[in-house]
Amino acid sequence: MAITAQDVNKLRQMTGAGMMDCKKALTEANGDFEAAVDILRKKGQKVSASRSDRETSEGSIFVQTNADATEGTLIAIGCETDFVGKNEEFQTLGQDILKAAVENKPANITELKDLKLNNGRTVNDNIVDLVGKIGEKIEILAYERISGEKVEPYIHANNKLGVLVALANVGGDYEVAGKDVAMQIAAMSPVAVDKSGVDESTIQREMEIGREQARAEGKPEEMIDKIAQGKLNKFYKENTLLEQPFVKDNGMTVAKYLDSVSKGMTVSKFKRVQIG
Repeated sequence: MAITAQDVNKLRQMTGAGMMDCKKALTEANGDFEAAVDILRKKGQKVSASRSDRETSEGSIFVQTNADATEGTLIAIGCETDFVGKNEEFQTLGQDILKAAVENKPANITELKDLKLNNGRTVNDNIVDLVGKIGEKIEILAYERISGEKVEPYIHANNKLGVLVALANVGGDYEVAGKDVAMQIAAMSPVAVDKSGVDESTIQREMEIGREQARAEGKPEEMIDKIAQGKLNKFYKENTLLEQPFVKDNGMTVAKYLDSVSKGMTVSKFKRVQIG
């Protein structure tokens, strides 16, 4: 049957796919709109599969806290190019996925992909559709959710780095303090809140590096472990959040900064996610 321009435009309005893709799908489906939609979806699945080995080093971070700021959700959605990362449809889908995550609190990315959005279709189906339309790999790179007395979110200016930080013993202007600490986390990339949060494998690796450095410097063998411990303590100061020098005032640590805002205020946990 003849496919009219009106038919093509109607399918385009229904799916958001390109004009030529819509015409080809309608032709293949003999004018059956539902069949044409399925054809376009399958095209999306094929595009997704064919680009599965592509790197998604661009994209965008999406964050949201609940009404009383006791819980925060962060999602990172990756794509291949910065152009797509700034695309309005990409951004809208990201916000829709974030909203679904906040409302349903899935346990992991797999459960998140199975959630249904307002159009009645799953997150994964919506991603596949957008892949088919844009022709570029799109995937959920990270999904994080933390809770605390107060949770402060932060997204770096390029939208490719996001932080959630949970504060405890909150008092004073916690939002400003939380934002300052979140920016510290973004800039300095600490490995843990304090040394108690550093995993044993990292500790052993740093000790061994310290021993090897001491031996290379010709230090006496009986001093090796003591020197390595000193280097480990330096590692803690440089790489654990509360012991790091506060970036806005190197004369105090992050712990002392928080305490100066409100006595006893501290960080209970944080999440830092970066795309690329």
